[in-house]
Amino acid sequence: MNIMRRSAAECLGTFWLVFGGCGSAVLSAAYPELGIGFLGVAFAFGLTVLSMAYAIGHISGCHLNPAVTVGLVSGGRFPAKEIAPYVIAQVLGALAGAAVLYLIASGKAGFDVVGSGFASNGYGDHSPGQYSLLAALTLETVLTFMFLIIILGATDSKAPAGFAPIAIGLGLTLIHLIGIPVDNLSVNPARSTGPALFVGGWALGQLWLFWVAPLLGAFLAGKTYRLLSGR
Repeated sequence: MNIMRRSAAECLGTFWLVFGGCGSAVLSAAYPELGIGFLGVAFAFGLTVLSMAYAIGHISGCHLNPAVTVGLVSGGRFPAKEIAPYVIAQVLGALAGAAVLYLIASGKAGFDVVGSGFASNGYGDHSPGQYSLLAALTLETVLTFMFLIIILGATDSKAPAGFAPIAIGLGLTLIHLIGIPVDNLSVNPARSTGPALFVGGWALGQLWLFWVAPLLGAFLAGKTYRLLSGR
């Protein structure tokens, strides 16, 4: 597949991740009587990745995340020259997902995008559990590291064929179960950027962490997996 088609697939897949994952938080988890809660949001993010891995994995590899792209480059699985088109496509897809979500959410009288938080990631006063900057920085680095280890291992040529999307989707679900109370869990700079641009203010001010930590964790995971696998 040429780079334009693969980038278009990444854009579409990231749209689905943000619309499905953040949409579950904004449209469903906001209403306790529906019973979705943190568990439902965690599964929603995992299911978006699992479903897209089967839908577009054969086209683009289904990264849907700048950190995944960087981690795969670090792990020797993806060419560095294609980072830019993939990351641009992922961010555009995240923005489109957030825009459609905003259009739907704002159809309810009294909806306040800033007051709701719009599933943005944050620390300190903007953390669901009031966790500090250091806690969020550590969490995002460690969980992105583990997410990339799962991805690199599940997609290794020596791993059982056909099961990678399940391992990756369930891995992302577990990661969200751990991290949502801390900072709404990112491990994905594109996912963080989409909602933050609609909330503005504090969300944009704290966005740096949700780029730096996931990219660092992913880079370290790529190098670590190469050492573990001897490749």
